[in-house]
Amino acid sequence: MIENIQILSVSALIVGAGPAGLMAAEQLADAGVDVMICDAMPSFARKFLRAGVGGLNLTNSEESQQFLSRYRGSVSAADWVGGFDAQAVENWVNALGIETFTGSSGRVFPVQKKASPLLRAWLARLRELGVVMEIRHRWQGWLNPESASATDTWRIHRFETPVGERLIRAKVCVLALGGGSWARLGSDGQWQTWLAAQGVECAPLKPANCGFDYHWSEHFLARFGGEPLKAVRLVVEDGDGIFSRKGEAMISRYGIEGGLIYQASATLRELIDEQGEVTLYWDLLPDSSIDAIRRALDAPRGKSSMSNFLRKRLRLSSLKVSLLRELAPEAFPLADNLALAIKGLPMTLRSPRPLDEAISTAGGVVGWALTEDLMLKRHAGVYCAGEMLDWESPTGGYLLTAVFASGRRAGAGAVEYLRAGPAPGPE
Repeated sequence: MIENIQILSVSALIVGAGPAGLMAAEQLADAGVDVMICDAMPSFARKFLRAGVGGLNLTNSEESQQFLSRYRGSVSAADWVGGFDAQAVENWVNALGIETFTGSSGRVFPVQKKASPLLRAWLARLRELGVVMEIRHRWQGWLNPESASATDTWRIHRFETPVGERLIRAKVCVLALGGGSWARLGSDGQWQTWLAAQGVECAPLKPANCGFDYHWSEHFLARFGGEPLKAVRLVVEDGDGIFSRKGEAMISRYGIEGGLIYQASATLRELIDEQGEVTLYWDLLPDSSIDAIRRALDAPRGKSSMSNFLRKRLRLSSLKVSLLRELAPEAFPLADNLALAIKGLPMTLRSPRPLDEAISTAGGVVGWALTEDLMLKRHAGVYCAGEMLDWESPTGGYLLTAVFASGRRAGAGAVEYLRAGPAPGPE
């Protein structure tokens, strides 16, 4: 019963104050729509701020076709990014008074490399546009509208607040509740249960850009835990081809993580789902041919230990030498076996790290449940944006660009919906 609870009415309601929700709010407010943003946390955009701790990677200057190829999933993120690409992201950030620069890798950052100045400027702009902002409002779903009309869809949304239940009535709503990683920052994936009950099909949430478990020996972990594995190539074969990329990774207490692993994580995760395990291969000397390595190993070792010999003749780091012993002890001391191991050191993985530890998530609302404007086909006037949707991409600026672009697409769709719909319902 809601008779004794005051109901606040607003034209557009945004649930979730991460970058997707804020971008949707900006589109609506720019169009003159009255907008309210509600977030469950005590402050806005907590995961966005956390992402900026090591340097906020806004986007990537990579060539457009290659950039768009980075996305996968049942929802075509490339469609939104095509409408709000890397240059558009940079222009938008600059318009907020934040200077940017492009690093040697093509990644684009704010000059200050922090998220907080950008967020402050963004929130100030939204306040100037009249956006109402509410914290500690945890979404509990909506009451289905009495009207069955596809255009008259005012809904009453329920929120749990520190002072009790609050009801907010809105003509359109953009849900930007995040995926399922870093729950302590606000993205816990609990919205899946509610949407499933409303007939919205969702793919299970899975870790993306994540580490993987591997049981290191105590001796190896004590010496190299937390150390970067640099200047290597990671190779993974699957039915669709070969993932092969140079870069670096990180030895962690639970296994392996870092840039190369994150880039390959979707392929690794899917092969584990299909086969129960996956074997990847490390090329420890990606700039040397196997013949050159064989020639170096054929040189007399003299009184040098094998470890010192490998370090001197091939300039293998202590970590790489120890990794050879850890993953392929049978390769020692035969030169040909060592050369093969150096160019293709096998490592078998059987499980990704838990969802909550992942940088981002795969899964979510599937593509066929949505219109091109990211509105739910079963619930007119309700849009979804950001990591709620079934797409994924590697780190490197691709994630945040798509999140921005999805919020922009959903917000613009909501504007058009309001313009095309009937006059607002009764107060």
